[in-house]
Amino acid sequence: MSEKKKSNPAPVFTDTEKRILALAGADLPDSPTPYADIAAQAGATEAEVIALLSGLKQGGVIRRFGATLRHQKAGYGHNAMVAWRVDDHEAALRVGAKMAERQEISHCYIRRTYPQWRYNLYTMIHGKNPGDTARVVQELMRETGVTDNQTLASLRELKKTSMRYF
Repeated sequence: MSEKKKSNPAPVFTDTEKRILALAGADLPDSPTPYADIAAQAGATEAEVIALLSGLKQGGVIRRFGATLRHQKAGYGHNAMVAWRVDDHEAALRVGAKMAERQEISHCYIRRTYPQWRYNLYTMIHGKNPGDTARVVQELMRETGVTDNQTLASLRELKKTSMRYF
């Protein structure tokens, strides 16, 4: 009889914690004291906000908590999702780690392949003009030796929001 893998139960949050998380999941206050501002709105203390977010991070419930740069507002209005074919999984991990170091890349994922689509490594590349993204693709091909790729240029952004849990 096989032993079933145990999973951690989903955390249960108080109403105050839910308010904190809802506020922290939205745009952070443009202030020198964003945690204190969230605390004031949620009816908590700044220490409680920091403890909740730190505890969730340390417990592996959230991977990271940080600011998101709106790249279009910062002058980076062109982007491209590039799908790369790296046949060996270990090589894909190494190549992906190298690609992820680039400041022009905001996202880097390994995904499953399919018989009709053999690309398994994906990078989101940002630039100020279309030539910037093409230049980065060429540089990555030289740096990694991976040349089989497909550039999926964005035509129009239809939605871009963070997940909202509460």
